[in-house]
Amino acid sequence: MPENYAGHSRFSDPGPYAGLLAAAPADLAGASAVARNILLHYVGSQVALSPERLAEIDNRWVSRILATDQARHAYALDVPRPLADRVAGCCRDFTLLTVAILRAHGVPARSRIGFADYFEAGFHHDHVIAEVWDGDRWVRADPQLDPAGDWDFDPQDMPPFGTRFATAAQVWQGYRSGALDPARYGVSPTLPHLCGVWLIGMYVYLEAAHVMRDETLLWDGWGAMPSPEDGPGDVDGELLDRLADLLVAEKYDELGEWYRADERLRVPATVECHSPATGPRIDTLTPLS
Repeated sequence: MPENYAGHSRFSDPGPYAGLLAAAPADLAGASAVARNILLHYVGSQVALSPERLAEIDNRWVSRILATDQARHAYALDVPRPLADRVAGCCRDFTLLTVAILRAHGVPARSRIGFADYFEAGFHHDHVIAEVWDGDRWVRADPQLDPAGDWDFDPQDMPPFGTRFATAAQVWQGYRSGALDPARYGVSPTLPHLCGVWLIGMYVYLEAAHVMRDETLLWDGWGAMPSPEDGPGDVDGELLDRLADLLVAEKYDELGEWYRADERLRVPATVECHSPATGPRIDTLTPLS
């Protein structure tokens, strides 16, 4: 139900910065513009990041993202920030901040995890976009993209899933049916160890967690998630088949019952964070609200 996504999760909760979100634009275009004003992508931004700045990509909570921003810019979120002073993050953060702003205004919004084909020809990059309920349907948007850019689609009202952006569950089903080459799905074609079956499977777990309002970092691991050492035969295909089927069919009530009951799926109190900035560590998460 859309109303399940109208309130904050523990990840989107702004904490002491609720007033900043309340003062931000209440529409999708405005909220996305604020996210692009606050954040810079740690890859390809053409800003040299010190190790301390790079570690900002692990600001898993919206409250921490806003705390980092406000330490530099103690004013409204829509006041322009210099690119070099924005908070380092990734697609997940652009989406989560957009979702948080909309939820602050009672607008149902959620993050969706999958793969996009519009960054590099012939390759599908791991990516996170937003879904926003407009009263009649879920509108899909990529908050990271400037709508004024040279895109052959509208980043604020994207085509259906499975075209320019496919969910992780759709990609898993495509792999299982033999319809796609898993080597063309991952973080980068220059990083083959971060592509393929294990990563697609991992992202199905992440997609389920985000749909269940556990908007973890993309490098968090737990439960039965595959790892880079796993070959196709090491991945629990039957579990992922069921998980992907529920996600694609949008059977979220059934998924929720399974998610809450199965420790292989649900996000635990501690996760293995394999941060690209600081390396692997164990992170303790705040309790479920």
